[in-house]
Amino acid sequence: MSEIIRIEHLKKSFGQNDVLKDIDLSVRKGEVVSIIGSSGSGKSTLLRCINLLEKPDDGRIYYKGENVLEPGYNLPEYRTHLGMVFQQFNLFNNMNALENCMTGQVTVLKKSREEARQTALANLKKVGMERFIDAKPSQLSGGQKQRVAIGRALSMNPDVMLFDEPTSALDPEMVGEVLKTMKNLAHTGLTMIVVTHEMAFARDVSDRVIFMDRGVIAEEGTAEDIFVNPKEERTKTFLGRIL
Repeated sequence: MSEIIRIEHLKKSFGQNDVLKDIDLSVRKGEVVSIIGSSGSGKSTLLRCINLLEKPDDGRIYYKGENVLEPGYNLPEYRTHLGMVFQQFNLFNNMNALENCMTGQVTVLKKSREEARQTALANLKKVGMERFIDAKPSQLSGGQKQRVAIGRALSMNPDVMLFDEPTSALDPEMVGEVLKTMKNLAHTGLTMIVVTHEMAFARDVSDRVIFMDRGVIAEEGTAEDIFVNPKEERTKTFLGRIL
């Protein structure tokens, strides 16, 4: 598997608070990487730096071997290769599910409406939402909204999908349907970086698990390495508390 994203010496502070301290991370094409850790450990900030919703203070982010933080790099183009799924869905409330999945394709990718429609329908089917194409967000449950949001991100045909705690805003009974959708996607060879507190998902689906603590990557390894044989005391303490 070839490397698709590499992060070197990434740092980010908010005021006096050093949220990311010298992060190094690489992700290979087709890999599913889960990032776990306590609230405030820097997980979501790392994800937001990868797609440049937050501008890093220092460091390098390489996409397919090119540093996207170099002056003159085409950032809008880079962002089209990253799909982002947020905690709060971020759907357009005045559009139905189908239109939500079409609009980015038409405005950003400059696809024809018919081509965008076909892609949107295929991806809504993929996430089990084809029966709800005419429904507005207000008519959908939280789990259904999140599945539409995943379908929308997929419709942009990204190289990498970023998930920022996609189940944290959901009622417990709706978490399962979203995790099932994500598990299905993980088996398609899609590159996924998932910030999650769903430990069973991280254990069952990830090729690699990253444990973050206080702004650093404290430990990383296979799911078995982290969940069965963690080496770091910090990892053991966190998992002991969570599990």
